Amino acid sequence: MDSDGTLDDLDERLVSALQADGRASASDLADATGIATSTATRRLRRLEAAGVVGGSRPNVDYDAVGYDVTAVFRLDVDGEGLADVVEDLRETGRMIGVYEVTGSDDVVAIGKFASTDAMNAQIRTMQAHEHVRSLTVNVARDVVAESAAPPVPADDE
Repeated sequence: MDSDGTLDDLDERLVSALQADGRASASDLADATGIATSTATRRLRRLEAAGVVGGSRPNVDYDAVGYDVTAVFRLDVDGEGLADVVEDLRETGRMIGVYEVTGSDDVVAIGKFASTDAMNAQIRTMQAHEHVRSLTVNVARDVVAESAAPPVPADDE
């Protein structure tokens, strides 16, 4: 990483290799990027310390574990209650993403549910929230792509 906090080419290659295999060892990363294991280890520690990478999460097949319903929630929230709504959504344990957004909605959240009954219970809870002015819900017919990491570096410049 450069002194200004931007990733250099080698860091970008290491992050890309981690995106491909989050369980890769330093030796695996070294092989994938064409560098020495000691260099990969040192660079990885620096990326972790800077908060660029960290932790490891499995890529879960939600259908396989019983979460057959995916819903996208779009909420219009009064300004003073935005932090409360976002925190309440985060705490449900069912949201895989919660975003404050621009446009006609204030919050977009994506949730996973074992049944439409469970989703409907969440909808009722959200509708009753004192700071939610309106709520729109879209149920996904099919999950086409999920948990796909964008490339590093961003190629949309």
